[in-house]
Amino acid sequence: MIDLSALGAWARQAAHGMWAVSFGILLPGITFPKGYRLKVRVIHARDQYVRGIEPKDFWMIWVAGSEHDRWETVVKLADDPSSHFGDPGTYLYRYQLLRGDQTVALWFADPFGDAVGTGTVSAFDVDPAAAPFGWTDAAFRPPEVDEMVVYELNVREFNRDFQGVVVQLDHVLDLGVNTLELMPVTNVREDVEWGYTPLGYLAPDERLGGVIGFKQLVEACHGRGIAVIVDAVYAHAHPEFAFNLVYDSTGEPNPMMGDFASEFFPGRPGMDYRKPFTLDYFLAVNRHWLAEYHVDGFRYDYVPGMYDGNPVGPGYPELVYRTNQHSLTLPKFQGDGGCSTLIQCAEHLPDPIGILSRTYSNTAWQNGLLDRARDAAARGGVTEALAHQLDPEFLGYPADYHDPSTGYTMPVAPFQYVESHDHARFVNVFGTGGPRDLLGEAYGDRSRFYKVQPYVIALYTAKGIPMLWQGQELVENWGLPGSGIGRNLFERPLHWEYFYDAPGKALVRLHRIMGTLRRSSRALRARGFYYYFADADHLRQGVVAYRRRRRPPSTRRRAPRCPRSSSSCSSTSPTPARESGSPSRAPGAGTSASTERPCWTSAATTIGCTSMSPRTTAPSTRSANKRPACGRVDGCATA
Repeated sequence: MIDLSALGAWARQAAHGMWAVSFGILLPGITFPKGYRLKVRVIHARDQYVRGIEPKDFWMIWVAGSEHDRWETVVKLADDPSSHFGDPGTYLYRYQLLRGDQTVALWFADPFGDAVGTGTVSAFDVDPAAAPFGWTDAAFRPPEVDEMVVYELNVREFNRDFQGVVVQLDHVLDLGVNTLELMPVTNVREDVEWGYTPLGYLAPDERLGGVIGFKQLVEACHGRGIAVIVDAVYAHAHPEFAFNLVYDSTGEPNPMMGDFASEFFPGRPGMDYRKPFTLDYFLAVNRHWLAEYHVDGFRYDYVPGMYDGNPVGPGYPELVYRTNQHSLTLPKFQGDGGCSTLIQCAEHLPDPIGILSRTYSNTAWQNGLLDRARDAAARGGVTEALAHQLDPEFLGYPADYHDPSTGYTMPVAPFQYVESHDHARFVNVFGTGGPRDLLGEAYGDRSRFYKVQPYVIALYTAKGIPMLWQGQELVENWGLPGSGIGRNLFERPLHWEYFYDAPGKALVRLHRIMGTLRRSSRALRARGFYYYFADADHLRQGVVAYRRRRRPPSTRRRAPRCPRSSSSCSSTSPTPARESGSPSRAPGAGTSASTERPCWTSAATTIGCTSMSPRTTAPSTRSANKRPACGRVDGCATA
């Protein structure tokens, strides 16, 4: 277990008024008897670019016999009249490693630092008036899986920085959203970057607002009932990440990096979870974000690089299991039946069903709806494949994860989306035109916004967890290259001016209506009943008709008991009987596959009937020309 409280840099004021800073870092295999020497280089931030003022160097002491080879020192911030050293303010520091008198690693940031400067430097503050952050979110509880509606955003592109996100939170809330998924917020090398090559893991990027700015964002979200999950890039890192740079430079065995599972960067080792230090490090990182920043979960990027297919292996499965167990000690994650409401979302696109079935992930990305929707939009018609995608359980997704060794059972569900940061905007599928961006990518034709509307209705009324990508409610229309550095090293800020034009107003209004409907209708949030009315005539007309309702009280699932020990679980089977209508069921056979009750007996009914036929006219509202088997259609939208 790595104890972060003794690592990084932390300043304290002595009785006589002088400040001293304790530094601690773990570098397994880097020891003084091998001839290594380590120095920390410190400078006041106000002196960083001043000619003639150099960082002050202090030698670190290797602690013999320490676990993971700890180096430490204490630096007194004695006043220096020729600089700001010794004054209150922000200080920047970096490490330099030598073997004998030869420098082997000129400059690397602290992998245990909890604050950063711009670029590859770490930071700490000296503030005599500093006080703990004033959290007021003790009563906040993250939503249960069935309640989640997610909004993914890139902080810089969305509205500049953390404070810019705070300014727009009421807009996001109006869309029915109760969970914010932030693309990576830790520091990166480049000024414009998606964040998937991190330099460090413990601190929000100073360019986005730093430690205080991020805490203020989380506090503001919780005050509005919105949970916050952060993108966790635990499969790979930037070449200048300390555990890359130091061990590449020295040739010593790397305690963290190596070939494991599937590597994201060809020829570049990622995180090797067969090495115990790797798992210990990222468990410490997770605990830090839960305690220090009050986040509500993690979206784990590129899980294929963390998971070798063994559900009880040392990589991703062990990380999410132990993070789940830790969350059970925190009051805010106490959910129904003792289940943790910690959100652990896996991006395992090759096998989202398997990752939900076999690990402690309670949510997962999957591109099924995105792919089926784009296929339908491109071909100008719909298929049953799209209809079935609205019911993940019919496709084999589990409703619960069950750990047979402990009896722990928890609800799970996949994310459903038609847009994400990895793909060009959905409206672009219907056509592009006009000017191109600096990369030569075409903008989508926003005059065809109405073709998007049925898919928005499907997204909000489908089973699973709806996820919006920033700006889709505005009919955002940036293009995106399929490959190359132009994907993630080019900034695409939201066109907030779209909020005021006709396409933007129409789509914002629809998202608000559907968000309110999902929030107010228990049938849409329940996982129990989805009936797709299979009718070839409907498909020829571009219509998908389906019904959502709550289970009858006699068949409604109770929250499973989630024991925290190895005692047996008293819950029902983790995988309920499938409830979707059969795709081959004849029209008029209006019962679900798992109940003999006819669908018209339910009073709590919400029916989605979306027409996705290509049209050249503005949208209209009408009844479907064929009624589903239940005999009624409510709120049928066509486009």
